[in-house]
Amino acid sequence: MHDSTAPLRVALVGYGFAGKTFHAPLICSVPGLVLDTVVSRDAGKVHADLPYVDVVADAAAAFVDPRLDLVVIASPNDTHVPLAHAALEAGKHVVVDKPFALDLAQARELVAIAERERRVLSVFQNRRWDTGFLGVQQLMESGRLGKVTHFESRIDRFRPQVRARWREQAVAGSGLWYDLGPHLVDQALCLFGVPDRVQASLAMQRDGGEAIDWAHVVLEYDQRRVILHASMLVAGGSPRFIVHGTQGSVVKQKIDPQETQLLAGMRPGDAGWGEDTDNLLLYDGNGRAEPLAPPRGDQSRYYAAFRDAVQGRGPNPVPPRQAITVMAVIEAAMMSATEGKSVVLELSAAERGAWPSH
Repeated sequence: MHDSTAPLRVALVGYGFAGKTFHAPLICSVPGLVLDTVVSRDAGKVHADLPYVDVVADAAAAFVDPRLDLVVIASPNDTHVPLAHAALEAGKHVVVDKPFALDLAQARELVAIAERERRVLSVFQNRRWDTGFLGVQQLMESGRLGKVTHFESRIDRFRPQVRARWREQAVAGSGLWYDLGPHLVDQALCLFGVPDRVQASLAMQRDGGEAIDWAHVVLEYDQRRVILHASMLVAGGSPRFIVHGTQGSVVKQKIDPQETQLLAGMRPGDAGWGEDTDNLLLYDGNGRAEPLAPPRGDQSRYYAAFRDAVQGRGPNPVPPRQAITVMAVIEAAMMSATEGKSVVLELSAAERGAWPSH
């Protein structure tokens, strides 16, 4: 357990889109966390934004630095497991950007190492603190929708041109399902727990595509159906959430604003941070629509909660056994798409018990 009075010194591994846009600004906004070191081969890029940090080219140098407490891994997906493994064995607490691993076996291995080393290990599921998700979650808990029978969660974009970046190339851990699937799955499991079965269709639809750019996944829960969808060829967008229940429905049209705010230079604590002007629309059985303002979002709360977990003052915000279950759904969807049939998750009682019962 870390001295709860001393700040946690953080090493960020990777300064690509995720590291630059999300991790560095969020870490720097949380009291008690100090971004000390960035692992990158482009020191100029890092110092243009963060002139005060140390930049090292080799992650191993950060892992053995006794001044550092916490390692955040925001490097390409196929490096997550070996880097997390090395950081844990070096005695560091670890945050891994999603996806936690490339498969279920790797995810279980990482959790076992963290338990053996008695380190706090977590996966960066920042979208638990999105405006629309928080609003839908509150509405469901209020009972105003009745029993939820249909839940639809979509992240659709219009990017018809394949870009020259690893996320869109034929490499391990690339493609839309590995990129956005962990967010969609994690939110669904937060609301509904572990599904009975997973049914999926995955495709490459763009000319010149090398990785999955269309995903349609159905999680089956008794009578309830949860639809997770992501595409790169949707001009004009589509509703972020559609939820139908026995007493009403809710639609949330636009995606959470925090990524756009971060890209524009806004930071947690700034005026307007996490405020979403796109209301949820709650429909009753008579066709009436009631606009409801979504709660304010704040993805920096993930890092505040992780700080507290390391200092022994609160629970891990995303326990690693939950990351195992998300990985099981990701893997099951890929198996379902390949084999053309629904897949039952093979999870232990402890893994299933990582989520609250619903």
